[in-house]
Amino acid sequence: MRTFFDSSAFAKRYIAKHGSQEVDDTRQAASALGLSVPCVPEIISALNRRVREGGLTSREYAAARARLSEDVADAELINLIPAVIGRAIFLLETSPLRTMDALHIACALEWGAELFVTCDKHQVRAARKAGLRTKCIEVE
Repeated sequence: MRTFFDSSAFAKRYIAKHGSQEVDDTRQAASALGLSVPCVPEIISALNRRVREGGLTSREYAAARARLSEDVADAELINLIPAVIGRAIFLLETSPLRTMDALHIACALEWGAELFVTCDKHQVRAARKAGLRTKCIEVE
């Protein structure tokens, strides 16, 4: 199954939290992995924030970054092309979304995702409304 992850869900592969195992299982079951280009810097930002706050050591950060690089090598990265921007604008005008949430959904639509995975319930509603099959990874 062509599975697209937004940053909130995919970050759980590198930060052990409630839902991390479900994300790993979903990733393993995917026949193809889709990510938006902004997903990678968003995850790097989250990892660095944890380092600054003391929740992640430099060594743990390096290991997580290496795993992310391996995953990205196997993924199809969806660029912010004009069609994606147009879809994101439509989503922002028709659903209560934040900019990055709309961009993730628009990238998933452009890529032809069969499953959209997120941790955000607002994003799930908008993705379903846009015609995507969704999976919401529950947060604590």
